[in-house]
Amino acid sequence: MVSRRKQLWFWGIGLVMFVAVLWTLGNTLLPFVLGAAIAYFLDPVADRLERLGLSRVIATAIISIVAVLGFVLTTLLVVPALVDQFRQAADAIPGFIDSLQALIAERFPRFSSEDQLLRRALQSLEGSLANIGPEVVNSLLTSSLAVVDFIILLVVAPVVAFYLLLDWDRMIARIDSWLPRQHAGTIRGIATEIDRVLAGFVRGQFTVCMILGTFYAIGLSLVGLPFGFLIGMLAGFLSFIPYVGSLTGGVLSIGIALFSFWGEPVWIFATAAIFGFGQFVEGNILSPKLIGKSVGLHPVILILALSVFGKLFGFAGMLVAVPAAAALGVVGRFLVEQYLESPLYSGVPQIPDPNSVGLLPPEEIDGGIEPPEAT
Repeated sequence: MVSRRKQLWFWGIGLVMFVAVLWTLGNTLLPFVLGAAIAYFLDPVADRLERLGLSRVIATAIISIVAVLGFVLTTLLVVPALVDQFRQAADAIPGFIDSLQALIAERFPRFSSEDQLLRRALQSLEGSLANIGPEVVNSLLTSSLAVVDFIILLVVAPVVAFYLLLDWDRMIARIDSWLPRQHAGTIRGIATEIDRVLAGFVRGQFTVCMILGTFYAIGLSLVGLPFGFLIGMLAGFLSFIPYVGSLTGGVLSIGIALFSFWGEPVWIFATAAIFGFGQFVEGNILSPKLIGKSVGLHPVILILALSVFGKLFGFAGMLVAVPAAAALGVVGRFLVEQYLESPLYSGVPQIPDPNSVGLLPPEEIDGGIEPPEAT
């Protein structure tokens, strides 16, 4: 039997090599990481269609067609509106800053002096924000490499997702056949727990973000809030990070509502009510139903993972940050449980039990376990 020390060395070296590859390739892996994420996200849908009697090829084709149609409709209907509102917001920023200065001068005359720090800060903020829109657009248009990378992402990621979704079950079965037989049960248990966490958080949180973004965008647009559609979609997207989406969207929308509806307080309260209702629905209905109460990802850990992986591996790192944090959390809890059951914690020597988790009877170790058949 291979010693535990040799196994630790083998898997440790493999992990170091995997991290080194990610570090070296960086954003080059972005289309493949995104394609794998899409395939993982859509695999339950393909499995459900298979249970209805469709073949894997037909199920994958149907999902791909629906996904392409949804992407095209989103590009034609949503993206132009977002770009237009972003341009309008960039043009309107100086006016909002001027209105804020006038309001401060009227309500708080002692801050109206030229030498006051607040006034100079507002003037500096006005100049900086006024250049954000043109600078972003110019950098995108002048950077041919960024345009090429974006086109490659749009072309390669769907193709990668299609082939991975088509062969997903066979790949899982093949990987399962490569597991070390002595620890196959433990590895399967950890993988199942990781999948549960990811399914509960990533898939559930993505659905919550889509629902909240749509609700905020429609609600703020109906009350007539300037840039309401842009703010609503931004708040929904940032809801992926706990508290950040609601705080950002609420501050922006209520702040703009104060300037736009100063003489009509009913619309200010309506704007605040939209976010209050959205947070109530998210906390009491959407998150408990779609995400669950124990996904094992603390908000601080999530923010730390996004920051660290984004710094190390760029945008591709931000895509894998949440799955990696979830996986590391599951592995960490498993290691803690093993430590609490070990002599290192209790100080009492333990006799190995062949029926314990992670060990198989000798006859199964010698004879091997047949891997599951590919579907």
